[in-house]
Amino acid sequence: MQPTTIRRAVAQDAQRLTSLIQQSSAYRGRYASIISGYRVTAEYVARHRVFVAVDASDQIRGFYSLVLEPPELDLAFVADEAQGLGVGRHLIGHMAGQAAEAGVTSVRVVAHPPAEKFYLRMGAQRVGAVAPSPPKVAWERPELRFTIPPEPRAVAATH
Repeated sequence: MQPTTIRRAVAQDAQRLTSLIQQSSAYRGRYASIISGYRVTAEYVARHRVFVAVDASDQIRGFYSLVLEPPELDLAFVADEAQGLGVGRHLIGHMAGQAAEAGVTSVRVVAHPPAEKFYLRMGAQRVGAVAPSPPKVAWERPELRFTIPPEPRAVAATH
């Protein structure tokens, strides 16, 4: 796998982000209803802090969306073929940096149940559960929280 870089998503990425979500094997079977008909739009990309992990050929390997009011990791996906290669860790580290830069002290995550262990490994703490909301979400989802350390401030040199 080629190394990835993270860049801000642009409106032209919206369809590729939608495709990445729709192709995710994590949302097959009983979990398919939550993404049925879901689309990432150009307006969504413009309104939120959406970042993509891309390889040297600009293939999107993953992405996340950080909403600031209130602070929440709204979307986070890694392409099936890129899982286990550090892309998710890279995205979560970047998200934490963006949150710190914005002055956020914690970020909520309502996780897809199979992704809970990943978020725990990345340093999130489980704080509760979100009840099902049928018909799209017929299962309880873990609620987690990342604590965001303050961004280091530059210290002026004195002579």
